[in-house]
Amino acid sequence: MQQKLEFILKRLSVLSRRAWAMINLYCHKAFSFTVKHIGKGWACICNTSYKFKVRCKAHWPAVRQRLKLYAALTRLNKPIGILLLLWPTLWALWIAARGIPDTDVFIVFVLGVVFMRSAGCVLNDIADQQFDPYVSRTKNRPLADDRISSFEALAVALGLIFIAFLLVLTMNWLTVQLAFIAIILAGIYPFMKRYTYLPQFFLGLAFGWAIPMAFAAQTGSVPQIAWLLLIANILWSVVYDTMYAMVDREDDLKIGVKSTAILFDDADRVIIGIIQALVLVTLITIGMQAQLSFYYYIGLAVAACFFIYQLRLIWGRKPEQCFKAFLNNNWFGLTVFIGLFLDFIINNNV
Repeated sequence: MQQKLEFILKRLSVLSRRAWAMINLYCHKAFSFTVKHIGKGWACICNTSYKFKVRCKAHWPAVRQRLKLYAALTRLNKPIGILLLLWPTLWALWIAARGIPDTDVFIVFVLGVVFMRSAGCVLNDIADQQFDPYVSRTKNRPLADDRISSFEALAVALGLIFIAFLLVLTMNWLTVQLAFIAIILAGIYPFMKRYTYLPQFFLGLAFGWAIPMAFAAQTGSVPQIAWLLLIANILWSVVYDTMYAMVDREDDLKIGVKSTAILFDDADRVIIGIIQALVLVTLITIGMQAQLSFYYYIGLAVAACFFIYQLRLIWGRKPEQCFKAFLNNNWFGLTVFIGLFLDFIINNNV
């Protein structure tokens, strides 16, 4: 019995050694196979990445030039339009949220301002493609001098609108519904200068539609004060875009483009002053409804000084001074926002 047991143990020992030897052999072969093919795969990856790098290096000048054209097409190299759209949006967010807007709402609307303003610039250039070559200020735009095709420009605009709409889809349903109106306004505004002397009114409506959207996103409703703020923005847009139109008035008269600068004619400065006063009165009314305090009205007083300075700039109707007055409106919007920001922070109206 003992001999059989020893024999079995010896056999098991021999079999285990053979099995272990076979396992080592297969593991070695598997390892060698893996290393060999990983080496080939890595070599392939390195080769592909090198070829990609070489191609990118070869095509980068053309790509960079194209990106510069897109930046010019969307006016990213001239951010004044983004700022003029951003400030009323921030006014709305701060009033709606009593000083502390939700982080996701804030991010969506700031990005939305950039994307929609850029898309609006492209749509405007598409609509004005037959006019821009005859206006000294716009004749060198990428679409006007055929460096970008109409189809390519339209693709860029639709892409930007699509991205902006994806952002809006993260908000509530009321905001999404209002976004459809925003898209319509962005689409029709560029064509208004062909049919009406009030394209600046439609610009204010298109730019200002972010205001009811901001209230809807932040509070789930659009109260009366949101519409008052929209009215203030429309009036302000008429002010600064009339100054802008005064730069091109002579060219616009030649090619038949309409604007408030042409409509107001010799009364332009007086009418702009009256509209500026209406903007301030509307903003004061908003402050009373929102129960804002001293700091907000200090901001309005400083902003009023910028309005007076702008009137002084446009008084001689020199194009370069009118353009300078247009640019100065950025400081008006910023000052109103600073007044709102300080009011909520200092008075703890949050």
